[in-house]
Amino acid sequence: MSVHFEERSGVIPCKTAWGSWYQTMEEVFIEVDVQPGTAAKEIKCNIGSKQIDLRVKDQLIFKGKLFGSTVSDEATWTLEDKKLIRIVLMKCNREAGNCWQSLLEGEYLADPWVQDQMQRKLTLERFQRENPGFDFSGAEISGNFHGGGPDFSNLQK
Repeated sequence: MSVHFEERSGVIPCKTAWGSWYQTMEEVFIEVDVQPGTAAKEIKCNIGSKQIDLRVKDQLIFKGKLFGSTVSDEATWTLEDKKLIRIVLMKCNREAGNCWQSLLEGEYLADPWVQDQMQRKLTLERFQRENPGFDFSGAEISGNFHGGGPDFSNLQK
């Protein structure tokens, strides 16, 4: 059984006051730290294809327009150990060049270094998918990686 690329290579989190968010080519993961002992019934999470609203015990955690479009009926949230909310959003655009710069438009921006690292990781993930026999999880990338890296689709095989 093969292990997912992000499990081998780690994640590049964007830290926030409430936790962190990170992404792969296909998904955006949001981890929200909540008070230990929080019950699922105290959580209100509304997820649309372009917006999200999270409240815990009637306190707004975040609300706004997502940076990119998601498949709303594939979104999930779970409460783990009564202290961590994990939200998984499925991106509509699953290309390596679709690296979200922030979780919400204008909020929870990745700083330039984190953004650069996220884009490098998505580009390596793309290379891994295109070359399944190779392990890119520990690779370093330099050069033209912005926008998902160079396009080799026009090369003859």
